[in-house]
Parts: sequence; C-alpha cells; structure tokens
Amino acid sequence: MNADQLTLLAILALTIALFIWGRWRHDMVALAALLASVAAGLVPGADAFRGFGHPAVITVAGILVLSHGLQTSGAIDALSRRLLPTSARPAAMIGGLTAIAALLSGFMNNVGALALLMPLAIRAADRLELPPGRMLMPLAFGSILGGMTTLIGTPPNLIVSAYRRQAEGAPYAMFDFAPVGVAVALTGVAFIALGGWRLVPVRKRSGVEGFESGNYVTEAVVPEGAKIDGSTIREIEEAAGDAQIQILSLVRREVRLRTPRPDLRVRAHDVLLLETDPSSLTDTLALLGLELPRPAGTDRGEENAKGENGEAKEKNGKAAAAEHAEATTGEHQTQEDEETDEAPPPRASDDDAKLIELVVGPNAPLIGQTARGIELGLRYQISLLAISRQGRRSVGRLRRTAIQPGDVLLMHGHEEAVAAFAAEYGCLPLAGRALRLHDKRQMWLAGGIMIGAIALATTGLASAAVAFMAGVLAVMVTRVVPPARVYDAIDWSVIVLLACLLPVADALLTTGTAGVIADFLVQNVAHGLPLAALVLILVLTMTLSDVMNNAATVAVMAPVAHGAALALGADPDAFFMAVAVGGSCAFLTPIGHQNNTLILGPGGFRFGDYWRLGIALELIVLAVGVPVIVMVWGL
Repeated sequence: MNADQLTLLAILALTIALFIWGRWRHDMVALAALLASVAAGLVPGADAFRGFGHPAVITVAGILVLSHGLQTSGAIDALSRRLLPTSARPAAMIGGLTAIAALLSGFMNNVGALALLMPLAIRAADRLELPPGRMLMPLAFGSILGGMTTLIGTPPNLIVSAYRRQAEGAPYAMFDFAPVGVAVALTGVAFIALGGWRLVPVRKRSGVEGFESGNYVTEAVVPEGAKIDGSTIREIEEAAGDAQIQILSLVRREVRLRTPRPDLRVRAHDVLLLETDPSSLTDTLALLGLELPRPAGTDRGEENAKGENGEAKEKNGKAAAAEHAEATTGEHQTQEDEETDEAPPPRASDDDAKLIELVVGPNAPLIGQTARGIELGLRYQISLLAISRQGRRSVGRLRRTAIQPGDVLLMHGHEEAVAAFAAEYGCLPLAGRALRLHDKRQMWLAGGIMIGAIALATTGLASAAVAFMAGVLAVMVTRVVPPARVYDAIDWSVIVLLACLLPVADALLTTGTAGVIADFLVQNVAHGLPLAALVLILVLTMTLSDVMNNAATVAVMAPVAHGAALALGADPDAFFMAVAVGGSCAFLTPIGHQNNTLILGPGGFRFGDYWRLGIALELIVLAVGVPVIVMVWGL
C-alpha cells in the first residue's frame, strides 16, 4: 500500500464512521469527505465539483421533480384508489397496498410513493382493527423492494449504472435491473402478503382517528376555579379513571418540579405535563377542567413582558423552588428562564380550528428546531399540543423540545395554516387528510410526461439525464409543477450527497485503493471462490445500507465490487447487480432508509422493531437474488 491508498482508506473509514454516528447530516459528511480528498491531493481541485454535472445526479433531480408532479396532480391518488381493494381481509389489503407501493416505486421517488399511500394504509388499518404498524412496515418495505426493479427506481441503481459507464464503457438500460429486481420484489411482496406481516411487532393501539402513534406528552393549564384546584397528584390521576393519564412534571411560577410526589397539591395557574393516549386527550381535559396553553402567537408578548419583570419573576421562581422543595423527589429543579407560565387567558373557541396530526419527514427542515424557535404561533397561528416519539416520553416543555425525524405532532389550528406549515417544514399529514380536488387534465399531463420521459430513455433516443430534464421542462411549461415550486421538489441533501461522493468513488479507482480492498476480501474472506465473493459483496452492501445512506453505501461498494470481479476474472455485471440489490435492502433499522424513518412515529415503532420482518426479507433477497444474478448475468 502506498501513501495515497492509506490516506484514502483513512478518509473512507472516517466517513463511514460519521455516517453510522449520524450526528452530522449525510450531505455534510459527504462534503467533508470530498474536501478532505482534495486537501490530500487525491481528487484534483479542478474536478472536485464535477459531480454536480454528473448524469446520475441530473437524472435523480429530474425524477424528483416528475415524481412531485405525479404526487401533487393527484395522478397517483387516482391510480391507487382504483387498484386498492375497497373491502378485503387483512392479508389481501396488506398485500394490495404493498404491491401498489412496489409498482409505484419502480417509476417514482419511493418516499413520495409511501407518503401518498400512508393515509390510505392508516384508514385501512382502522377499518380492519389492525395496529397501523402492521400496515405501515409492509408498505415501507414494499416501496423499498420496488425501487430495485428499474434504473430510475432508486439512486443506488443510477450510481451503479454511472460507475459501469466509467469502468466498462456503457451504462445500464432502463430495465436491465428488472430480471433480478422483479424476482426479488415479487418474492418479497408475496412473503409479506402471505404471512410475513405477522412478524411486525404489535404495539399498544392508540391514536386520534384510530391510528397508533404511542402516547402523547402534552401540556395543560389549571385555570382559576378548576375542580382539581387543591387536589393532590394522586387524586387527579385517580379522578381521570379510564383515561390513564400520568403527570410527568409540574411547572409553577417558572420552576419545573420534576416527578412531583403524589401528595403535592396542584394550584391554579400550574402547568401540568401529562402523558396520555391521543384518543382520550380531549376527554381528559374536559373531565379535569384543564385548559390548553395560552393561545398561539403570544410568545412574543411573553418575552416583552419578561423584559420588564424579569427580576421579580426570578425572585418568585426562587421562592417557589424553596416552597416546594420538600414536595419533590429531590431531583434537580430547572428554572424555565425562557418561558412564563402566569395565568393564561382561556383559549378562544374556534369552530374552524381542528386537531391535525403530522409526521416529521426524515430530512425535514423542522428537525432539530423547536416550536418556540420557529415562532410557530406568531407565524402560523397554530399550536403544538403534543408530541409522540416512538414510545419514549419527552418530559421537557413542548415549545422547547427539539423535533426529531419520525415524530408525530398534534397540531391545533386552521387546516390551511397547518398545511402551509407542513409544506414549508417537510411534514406529512396522517389521520384525516383533507380531500383535494384535482384537475384531470393535470393528472393526465403528469402521467403522460413521466411515461414519455421513460420511453425516451428506454429506447435510447436520449440519455436518461436528457430525457428526464426534458420532462422537467415539460411539467414547468404546462404548470403541472409551477416553475416557482420546481426547486422545492428536489431533495438537495441527496443531490449534494451524490455529487460529493462520486469524485471520492473515482479516487478509489484511480489510486488503486478499490483493488487493494477487493484483493483482501477475495483472498482472505472468499478464498478465491467467485460465488462466495458475490455473496460476500451482497451481504456487506446490505449490512452497510442498514446503518448508512444507501446511495453512499453503493458509491463506496461499486468500485470494490468491480475490483473483486477483475481479481477473480468474473463478469463485473454480476457484482454490480449484487451491489445494486444490496444497496436497496435496508430493512433492519429505522435509519437505513428514509421510508423506515417515516413510519417510525405513526407506527409507534422502536429502534429494534424492524429486524424480525427485516431479517426474513434479507434472507429472501439472498436466497432469490444470488441464483437469479448468476442465471441472468453469469460469473
């Protein structure tokens, strides 16, 4: 090994470690890897950003825009409603939804396909009295399986095709992935429909509109004259009866009393942090005479008031802390410097305001932010009432709680305002999604433009990048996607990730590092056996894709697979297909694929809930994928 190879291996190892750590976004890690490679002289500075003009990156951007057109025009809504059985048993309904997800994902962004079908799945689960997770996990896995069937189905296929073009002189055609991808997808969907869905863990059923999202943590204010004024914590929880509430903490005069003792008496103007299931939230408030926090949009006023009276409030807070120190469990008491909880006025009744639940997308701009930080009430006149987070409670103040991917947010406000917030911050509506009136002409245009772009790319009349960018221009001209919204339809984190990693992948080839890694794997692990090496490449790619972004996984593994094929004198196409299939098999964790993250909150799942069905599917991928790869592409 020379110095360049050792340096690149160190950069690659650190990059993978950062991907797995997950503290930095994937695009940030990819950019850091690219800049480190440039600084080390492994990637020429003049070529550092040529990835942004790479055909694979351009194609991904085009597909995202055309998928957005299909989604917003209502074309996929209409198709799914026609294909989905209106009344069926659980197995048939789950199989039907999973099959539709797989079909759609072959030709559009699979996150978009899942987002469209999630509300249908939730309503179907409610009708069939099933835990929603048993609908949502098969749906997510079906969309992942369907992506491996075509060139445009998923970014890993495009990356493999781009690397083949560089290494072997020609990219893959639109349906070169179909023999292996369709065989694996059909077998996986059939397994899920015929009983695999029963492997999905059953979580306690709860949720507004009948879907499970785990218990909510919400705030409620004790108003003047409330029936529980003067009652103890124990008496309040007993009075709730079947509602099964738990009081997690109490805020009094800006001081939070964590885990208050059962004999602590509640007073007017106290703020209670409650854990309860969403279906009994409103009943609980009415039964105990509690009120929701002060109306949305008052945060700015609170801050102004605080400026004048901050010193007095601090004294009040210290007095309250001393007064109730003996009533707590002795845990640390935190003064809430940012907020004031003086007696809020009653929330004005508003017949037009609704409770709407949103799930936070995996790359949503809202991630890491708080309701207070984005001035939710001031800007949108809506309130965050509660958060559900994969079965784990969050005992902090709601307005100060940092949002995470997969969280389910219970919002209160006008539908239009909530919809505007969801669109800007990357959230998706769940239960009770409003019906939209679609323009049939736009639906036909969106579908026709997508079919036309696929036809151009398939027949070879134009490259995939040219064909799909021509489709982008067409949807802009016809206003299927208004020009002002085109750039919003593109997930720029994916674009930056791909554009930055492609030059790093090239460096693996030009420095000979890929060959060194491949030689080690072939000689020391596969012992020179082509079939063993093929299985090893597939398993290693699947394993990495479970803990890091699948596009990043494929960008790293494609050069290694090519080197292994050359070392064995085998057909590189077989090894490229193993990488493409393995890169699309992120079934074991909620972080391996965006769709797994998206169902985390609505399904009430925990981190370890994916592996039971996921392990079975990955074994199916091995059992079906390897023989089909060998039969179609040879060794």
